[in-house]
Amino acid sequence: MTENTVSTEDQFTPDVSTFRNDKLHRYELHVGGKLAVHIRFMDKPGHVDFIHTETAEEFQGQGLANVLVHFALDDVVAAGKRIIPHCPFTARYLRQHEVYTQCIDWPEEAAPTLLGT
Repeated sequence: MTENTVSTEDQFTPDVSTFRNDKLHRYELHVGGKLAVHIRFMDKPGHVDFIHTETAEEFQGQGLANVLVHFALDDVVAAGKRIIPHCPFTARYLRQHEVYTQCIDWPEEAAPTLLGT
């Protein structure tokens, strides 16, 4: 017989929400009602320009920024728009996830390199 125990490291907090806040021009991820991560963007005709990603100090190192950028990129693609990744975090994410390749318009200063990133 195997006994299952739950340690504090195994606890999962289901109170996570993501949404697009058009009033503040950012995507947001909240944990327990607290703003944990936000991505500032500029909505342009046919494009969404990702400017900056910021994670609150208490939520850093948990992978939450990856969750939010995935949500935001999927939202842009579903809207039929293209992605402009001025944000370094978003640019790194896009280089690691080729599924978005056909939807990116790389700005000159964030252009991918052939030698890796």
